[in-house]
Amino acid sequence: MITSVHEALLLALAMGAVILFCRAFPFLFFGGKDSGVHSEEADAKSLRKAAFLTFVEKTVPPAAMTVLAFNALGGAFRYTPEAGLLVLAASVFTALVHIWKRNPLISIFGGTAVYMILLRVV
Repeated sequence: MITSVHEALLLALAMGAVILFCRAFPFLFFGGKDSGVHSEEADAKSLRKAAFLTFVEKTVPPAAMTVLAFNALGGAFRYTPEAGLLVLAASVFTALVHIWKRNPLISIFGGTAVYMILLRVV
């Protein structure tokens, strides 16, 4: 819990630095100047960058979704078991619709609709 203005300012500066780094990272990582001369070292460097980018593209979205799912379920179960069960039911529905249709928009909007309906009905 924040107890002083100094702590709040320190936290705001830290959050600002993280956001700035996240925004600047792609430009810093991929912003190398191309001199027009291709060497084996430059080609190897571009291959390493491409391999890293492929790894990030395949790994980060599922990891982020897993963290968000566990955060949603854990947060809901902390309040009441009933709230947790509503979130769990909507999550299962979302997963099943996504496996069935393979369309993120349909599964996200469908899961959200199911959760809102369960929230009002139960």
